[in-house]
Amino acid sequence: MVVPQIFCRLPRSVNLFQAQPAFEYHSGFKAPSDGSETRCAAYSPDGRYFCYSQPDGLRIVDPLNGSLLFTIPLDSVMEMSISPLGNFITTWSPVGKNEDGTWKENAANIKIDINNKTFEIIRKFINKSQSGWIPQFTADEKFMALMASPYVIDFYRPSERKSLYSLNFKDTGKIESFQLSQGKNPSVAVFIPGVKGNPAYIRVYSLPNVKSPVTQKSFFKGESCTFKWNSLGTSLLALVSTDVDDSNRSYYGETQLYLLGISGSFDQKIDLPKEGPIHEVTWSPTSREFAVIHGFMPAAITFFDARGNKIHSLPEAARNTILYSPHAKYILVAGFGNLPGEIDILDRQNKFAKVASFTDPNTSVCQWSPDGRYLLTATTSPRLRVDNGFRIWSVKGKCLYRKLEDVLYNVDWRFQSLSDLPANLNANEEIEPHQSAKDWAETQKATKTVKGAYRPPNRRSATTNSGKSKSLSELNKEKNGGGRATPQSRERTIPGWNPVQAAPKESKSAAKNRKKRAGKSDESPTTNSEALNGDSTASTAAGVIGGVFSLEEKKIRNLLKKLRAIEQLKIKKDNGDHLEETQILKIGTEDNVRKELESLGWKEE
Repeated sequence: MVVPQIFCRLPRSVNLFQAQPAFEYHSGFKAPSDGSETRCAAYSPDGRYFCYSQPDGLRIVDPLNGSLLFTIPLDSVMEMSISPLGNFITTWSPVGKNEDGTWKENAANIKIDINNKTFEIIRKFINKSQSGWIPQFTADEKFMALMASPYVIDFYRPSERKSLYSLNFKDTGKIESFQLSQGKNPSVAVFIPGVKGNPAYIRVYSLPNVKSPVTQKSFFKGESCTFKWNSLGTSLLALVSTDVDDSNRSYYGETQLYLLGISGSFDQKIDLPKEGPIHEVTWSPTSREFAVIHGFMPAAITFFDARGNKIHSLPEAARNTILYSPHAKYILVAGFGNLPGEIDILDRQNKFAKVASFTDPNTSVCQWSPDGRYLLTATTSPRLRVDNGFRIWSVKGKCLYRKLEDVLYNVDWRFQSLSDLPANLNANEEIEPHQSAKDWAETQKATKTVKGAYRPPNRRSATTNSGKSKSLSELNKEKNGGGRATPQSRERTIPGWNPVQAAPKESKSAAKNRKKRAGKSDESPTTNSEALNGDSTASTAAGVIGGVFSLEEKKIRNLLKKLRAIEQLKIKKDNGDHLEETQILKIGTEDNVRKELESLGWKEE
């Protein structure tokens, strides 16, 4: 049995890691140790070889035994792309000039022969921009498409230097994006945004006949578009977005979802139940359904069949990521990015029954293993520069392995064919975690503390029969006998502080102010008589230094106000109300506020 494998790219090295059950680095692979920077690394999509860059070229490695197969001499490769069958590698290097002042050809298309351990550079070309240089291949690698200019797409046979034919849109507009399908009968979808009052277009052409589109869709709102083909190449999802929302309901513009069939039999806009942005769109590996996460948080999660008919929906939740397992048996629904990292695993073949729920905060990479038995999550730079590392999880949500790195740039699974893997997976299978996961679990238990809702200092000694903390509004009702809250005294005292009869020693500035007031009171008989009768403001401000607050007391009051505001936001969150990103961040500052209060001498009673 072939052990699942992962590569990890570090700033100045790269490693191959054998996953469950070994959980160890590949003993046959010799990682670079000369301190040279590793700019890019990837497995071939078919899993036959592993490729990583060094300053003097690309290294091609056999992932099974870890041996170096051969080296491709190319200087300063920063990015690369590998074709679906692994027979071609395209690279991009920084732009530079030759001695005669002409631009260097900084992009290269290379043919790879793994069996004979040879390579051939098919063509070199100039691409000054770091975007738009990646060619697209059909699934069988018969055709390759490359954007020659903002208006032209050239089609090649990958082994030939001369293009076969072109798509020219000079009379229509600039090409914003295009995407080749991966089906047996390849097609290409092209998006042309609308300008100067003209509508935007989505056009689909069948290869090699590109004279006229087989289907097209036009609309007036559209500045950018992301295409997602199903695995059969028979249907296309187009996620169209604008930078500005004319209705002013969203800071992030508007998004619309369209479904098109390559036969031209149907094209429609998908009507989504909840208003708001579209966070994620993904096809099932079966090509029979797709899922959409949409709407303001908490978002709605809706499933549609291949014709755009709604078939199922999940309860609204703070989620923005959805992934089908390779066999389409399990579905991962999660909330990453600025969300807390909650993950749900659903069994698609058992009416979307929940298999597991767990949390993995600060996740920037999440992938299913090729056999659908494990999950890989990672925290990588530059998305996050702390707590970098990767974790391996079982389908039941149990952490099996955990590895920390000072800096981790990216990780990925090595591809394994589905025909070599079992389709009937047992989610209840018990898998023994690695010692690193056990140690981490013990650490989590030791540091985990249960935090209740915030209670004012004067109510912290009170307990309820249920033992549950109460909100500020409930505590206020209890304080006033369950009726309408009465106005509180305007007396300036510190909340939760019992005043004493004698005032503490006052500061120099407070004493100076008191003397000034005393001088004025000598000139005013009315004020003097009030002082003799015990009605002066100094007597009503018992417990306050010299009649005014010290800097520490003012800071404590302000921090307590922040705690009350955080409590109100937590209540809104529990009630399912929509919170802005700044409000979510404010809730996360509760621990810092409490620590600052403790440093000022304030203690909970």
